Amino acid sequence: MKYLFFDLDDTLLDFHKAEAWALRQALRHSGIEPTDAIAARYSEINQSQWELLEEQKLTRDQVLVRRFQLLFQELGVHASCEETQRCYENMLAKGHDFMPGTLELLETLKGRYPLYLVSNGTAMVQDCRLRDSGIEPYFQGIFISERVGADKPQKEFFDRCFAAIPAFDPEQAMIVGDSLTSDIRGGNNAGIRNCWYNPKHKPRRADIHVDYEISDLMELPKLLEAL
Repeated sequence: MKYLFFDLDDTLLDFHKAEAWALRQALRHSGIEPTDAIAARYSEINQSQWELLEEQKLTRDQVLVRRFQLLFQELGVHASCEETQRCYENMLAKGHDFMPGTLELLETLKGRYPLYLVSNGTAMVQDCRLRDSGIEPYFQGIFISERVGADKPQKEFFDRCFAAIPAFDPEQAMIVGDSLTSDIRGGNNAGIRNCWYNPKHKPRRADIHVDYEISDLMELPKLLEAL
């Protein structure tokens, strides 16, 4: 294996922790008390909207505002979705807690494999999180869909990433990520191998092919050595 592509959110950085804090700040800013039930419902709505983006049924701009529109409609709240969204992303950009084993993994892989990052997250948010976390220098290339001009799991997204890497060989590439619908399906669409990071032991899906599965990031080096 020569090229490793990593997802960022909930693979290397703990997105759910950052999301929970940012959401509470944004809702309070809009005059809404962020109960656990409201936070849980937001996460469900948010996930469904990003999946629609992956299916090319919504644009990124629609997703970012629509998730709050749907939540506020359910709550019967009359607040500015656009203002809440701006506040949320400003807060989200400050969250850069690591998933367990992230730094140890990157240190282990550094110099042994060219590492690349592939993310559907908002560019401004991911730029801040990567800078503040200090992991940006580990990667030879950082591909954020907002800048690439296509989203995971579209084949076009990966084709554009691959075109930016000299002498790229898809036979020697693997994507590592936590999302079946974005990362693993993306690997399927792109014709490269995949490794599903599945710490919560979620069930597989019959329509998405998984090549390898790990529940701990530090299982990856041993897997790579065996290939």
